[in-house]
Amino acid sequence: MTEAITTPIDESTPPDDQTQTGPWRWLAVVLLVALLALMGWGLQAQAGGPVESGPAPDFTLTTFEGETITLSELKGQVVIINFWASWCPPCREEAAYLEATWRKYKDQDVLFIGVDYVDAEPNALAYLEEFDITYPNGPDLGQQISDAYNIKGVPETFYVDKTGHLRGVQIGPLYPPALDHKIEELLAE
Repeated sequence: MTEAITTPIDESTPPDDQTQTGPWRWLAVVLLVALLALMGWGLQAQAGGPVESGPAPDFTLTTFEGETITLSELKGQVVIINFWASWCPPCREEAAYLEATWRKYKDQDVLFIGVDYVDAEPNALAYLEEFDITYPNGPDLGQQISDAYNIKGVPETFYVDKTGHLRGVQIGPLYPPALDHKIEELLAE
């Protein structure tokens, strides 16, 4: 008589065709969905940068001196809109250049507007005094202006042509002669 040889079955390991991948499969699906969501958010963040072209978003700014400026009423002039804050080191780097350029072009249908972003008024006023800033500046109350321009930080400077259309943005501080070149280009149109 022949004896059958039997091997004990290890019930803790299922046969290859019945591998239990349930928990791992769910983890892989969750990780894949999370990765796709992060990629989508990253693409949206890239596409959601500052507004650079098209009609300049209109706004009304009340300056620290109480003057009211409405962008749409400035057609016919080149407008430079600079978002800044007293707590911003790169803003300090460009402050003297902005003021010098303003003084150079202010009598040539060029207007500078400083928009103070997320700042305490006493600090903002001290900054304006420190750098002897004479062009109009005011606070961005409720961040309405910065939201309309979709700024990502300060400093950011927007160029508006004589027809009220955006003609680019400078992210980060301005250094000579970049602003002069842009103003000359817009004045020549």
